[in-house]
Amino acid sequence: MRTFDLAPLYRSTVGFDRLFSMLDGFESAPGYPPYNIERTGENDYRVTVAVAGFGESELSIEAKENTLTIKGSKQVKEEQNGEVLYQGIAARAFERVFQLADHVLVKNANLENGLLHVDLVREIPEAKKPRQIAIGGGKATAQVETKAAA
Repeated sequence: MRTFDLAPLYRSTVGFDRLFSMLDGFESAPGYPPYNIERTGENDYRVTVAVAGFGESELSIEAKENTLTIKGSKQVKEEQNGEVLYQGIAARAFERVFQLADHVLVKNANLENGLLHVDLVREIPEAKKPRQIAIGGGKATAQVETKAAA
């Protein structure tokens, strides 16, 4: 049984509603690597993925159509300077896929202190933005005033 509710996420983010719908259908979502999705502005978002132990050369980010894919693959090192008694830092390969809403684009990505930050922006084309339509243009008003003065 699931112990968390995704309902607050539906009303606080725009652009990830399909992702939340997909997660809502699963009993348990895969947990590696952990990630956050933040809203940093009206049309700006940030996906932060915890990738401790991975370098820039071991990570790849691909944006294709409405999908953002983050992959990590660790090169196996045969040399070890001792015996590992406990390994809590996972070094396994991973792939995280995020479904993006229409007109959400990847702005940039950076790796800082073991966290991969991917900044997204929602850029709606000018043709799709709402516009104000004036009711009764200036000509109609001028004609009414002329008739009233006569």
